Order: sequence, then C-alpha cells, then structure tokens
Amino acid sequence: MKFKPLFNNLLVERMDEENRTKGGIIIPDTAKEKPSRGRVLAAGDGAIGEDGKRQPMTVKKDDIVLFSKWGGTEIKLDGKELVIMKETDVLGLLEG
Repeated sequence: MKFKPLFNNLLVERMDEENRTKGGIIIPDTAKEKPSRGRVLAAGDGAIGEDGKRQPMTVKKDDIVLFSKWGGTEIKLDGKELVIMKETDVLGLLEG
C-alpha cells in the first residue's frame, strides 16, 4: 500500500538505537526508550501559507531526522510501525 502525506506531514520509520552503552553494558528491551531518530519514507508538498502560496518542505525523502520522543502519530502500515508527524516536530537532520 502506498501512503502520500499531505501538506507539511512526514512519514517516518524509527531507527533502532544502539542496545549497548559505550562501556559495553547491554540495555535490556524493557529498559529501552522509543528511538527518536528515523528515516523519512515520504514527505508532503508543504503547507499553504497565509498568502495562499505553498511553503516548500526542508525535509525530504531518505533524510535521517531527530525528533521529539512523543512527537507524531504512530500507525501500522503493511506490518511496519511508522510515525506520521509534522515537519515542525523534527528537531534536526543528521548528515554523514
């Protein structure tokens, strides 16, 4: 099934965080927090401003983003757990 976000919404797949600390301690699944990093699977065309013009999106498909832990709406699509969020919920882009 294909999903196309509207306006300034993004479809994001969470990326698993490292399950081991830098000191080598393994973090059990019960103690893990939801990842706040993900890959953008689809992006809308941008919000429409007060002047009636479409505002271009900064975030695009395949960008790796950081977002707030509680941002967005979780959905299940084709058996995958995904998040729909507004572009303003994204805290920043990860590069490199």
